[in-house]
Amino acid sequence: MFNQILLASDGSEHSIRACEKAVTLAENNPKAKITIAYVVDGAASKADVLNHWNASDLDQSRKAKLTITERKLKEKNISYEVKVLHGDPGPSIVKYANEHQVDICVIGSRGLNSLQEMVLGSVSHKVAKRAECPVLIVK
Repeated sequence: MFNQILLASDGSEHSIRACEKAVTLAENNPKAKITIAYVVDGAASKADVLNHWNASDLDQSRKAKLTITERKLKEKNISYEVKVLHGDPGPSIVKYANEHQVDICVIGSRGLNSLQEMVLGSVSHKVAKRAECPVLIVK
C-alpha cells in the first residue's frame, strides 16, 4: 500500500486527473496521506510579483490553482498537506520525493506550460527518470 503519496499539481486538467488517481490510491487506506507539491519556478514567480502587488494577493492566486484538487481530497476525507516548492519543477519534485522517501509520485502527463514541455522535455519525464520511487503518470 502507498501511505505517503506525492501529488504534483499546477491546476491543469492533467493534474486534476492525476489528483483523481491519487484519491483512488488513498481512499481505502486510512494511513494514506497526500502531499500536494506546487512548484513556483523563476519565470512564474517574476510574473506573479508583477501582477500581484502584495503577498496576500499572490498567496491567494497560487491557492486558487489548487482549489479543485483540495476540494476532491476533502470530499473523500483524505489527509493532505500543500507544499510550495521553488525552482525548476522537475528537479524540485524529484528532490522532494527522494528526500521525503514518498511511496509513490503521481503527476499529470502535461502541465500548464506546454511550450516549456516541448522545448526542454516534460516535467513528468524528468520525474519518472530521476525519482527513487514509483511514478504514476496520468494522461
